[in-house]
Amino acid sequence: MNSLLKKIFFFTLLISSIISFGQNFPLSNNARVSVITCDTGNESYSLFGHTALRITDTDNNLDVVYNYGAFDFGTPNFVAKFAKGDLQYFAIAHSFSDFMSQYTYEQRSVFEQELLISLAHKQQLFDNLNTVLASEDRYYTYKFIDRNCTSMVVEILNKTLKSEVIFKKSGTDKTYRSILYPYFDNSFYQKLGTSIIFGSKVDNYGTRIFLPLELHKSLQQTQFKNQPLCKESKTILDFKKEAPSSWLDNIYTFILALGILVMVNKKSVDVFYFSIMGFLGLFFGFMGFYSFHQELANNYNILLFNPLLLLFLYFIYTQKKKWIINLSLLNLFFILVYVVFMLNKIHLLIVLPLVLTSSALLIKTAFQNSKRIPVVI
Repeated sequence: MNSLLKKIFFFTLLISSIISFGQNFPLSNNARVSVITCDTGNESYSLFGHTALRITDTDNNLDVVYNYGAFDFGTPNFVAKFAKGDLQYFAIAHSFSDFMSQYTYEQRSVFEQELLISLAHKQQLFDNLNTVLASEDRYYTYKFIDRNCTSMVVEILNKTLKSEVIFKKSGTDKTYRSILYPYFDNSFYQKLGTSIIFGSKVDNYGTRIFLPLELHKSLQQTQFKNQPLCKESKTILDFKKEAPSSWLDNIYTFILALGILVMVNKKSVDVFYFSIMGFLGLFFGFMGFYSFHQELANNYNILLFNPLLLLFLYFIYTQKKKWIINLSLLNLFFILVYVVFMLNKIHLLIVLPLVLTSSALLIKTAFQNSKRIPVVI
C-alpha cells in the first residue's frame, strides 16, 4: 500500500507540475539533475541511441525523466509528414521506473551523467522543462541533424546555464556522413540506403552535437565555472551489445546479385536494372525539392541514379539506336563525373559495385547497338 500511495503521490505531483504554469514546487537541497544517454539498438529507430534528462528529488518523492523524442503514430498522413519533414515531435515526462522498463525490455545499456550545477540552476531547469510541457513549446519540427532529442536537450541546458556551455569538443574535422557511417556497420543495406539518399548537407563538417553518444562524450570534457560540468559517467543499466547476424545482409550478397545480373546477359534484366536506377533518381530528385529535410537536398548521387535512364529505356523500346548510343555515352560521362566527385567521400566503396554494374551494362548496350550502324569515313 505504501508503494501504491507513493506512485499516486508522484503522478499527482507530476501532473500538477505539468499543467500548472508558474506553480512549480521548490526542489530540495538533495535534488539531482542528470543527462541520461541510452545506447544504440539494432532496430532502425534505435540505431543512434537516445538522450533524456532526469530530475530526482527524494525529499519530494520525485524521479522523473523528460524526453524530447516522442511522436504520435496516429498523426493524420503520418508517413507523408515524416517524409516531408513537418512531423511534429514533442516532449513528454515519464517516471524513471517506466523509462527504465522500456530499455530493460529492449536490452539497451543506459548511462547517467549527474550535472554539477547549483540548486538555483537545477530549479531553473526544472521550471523550464515544466514550462515547456505546459505550452506549445513542447512541440517541435524534427530535423535529423539540427533538431532532435539530443539537440533539444543541449538547447535547454544552455538556456538554463545562460551561455553556450555545451558544444562539440572534438571530431569537428569529420563530416556528418563520416560520423554516421559506423552506426550502420551491422547492416550493409541500411548503410547503402542512407549513403545514397543523403545529399550534400551531410558532407559538411560535423560541428553540431546531434547524436546521443556525442553529447555523452562532450559532457565529460565540458567545464562550467572552472569545474567539470558533470560527474564521471555511471552505467545504470548494462547489456552486452549483440550485433544482428544475417548471411544476406552484407556486401558479398550485393556484389553477387549484381554479378549475376551482368552475367545473365538478358535485355529484360538490363531493362529492369535501368528502371530501378532511373526511378530511384526521380525519387531522390523529388524528395530534394519536396522534403524540408535539408539532408535530402542537393543529392549528387543522382549522377549515378540518373533519371535520364528512363529516357534511355524509351529509346531501347523504340529501337532508336543512335539515341541509345548517345545516351549510353552521356550516362557514362555522368558516372565518370560522379566517381571523380566521390574520390574523397567515405561511401565511394559501398556504391562502387553499382558504378561498375551501370558502366558495364551501358557499354554493353552501346556496343550491341553500334554493330549495325555503318561507319562512314
